[in-house]
Amino acid sequence: MILNRAELEKFEKELIRSEKVDLHKNLAILDALYDEAVALGVFPLEDPLDGFDVDLKIARVVNSVPEAPDKDSE
Repeated sequence: MILNRAELEKFEKELIRSEKVDLHKNLAILDALYDEAVALGVFPLEDPLDGFDVDLKIARVVNSVPEAPDKDSE
């Protein structure tokens, strides 16, 4: 059970800040994910633009929604 959420978040932020980026490890993960996508038949795409029109419509709707007012400014 987490008794002090703020303390846990502070610890997590410090842990992330202290870890160094390992480019080779990250690229190995990316390669493995790509290989898995190929094995599952997701890549290569038959038509890279298939479904783009739907994504564009969703993006337009999402971007047209005004931002909610800040709770602190009330």
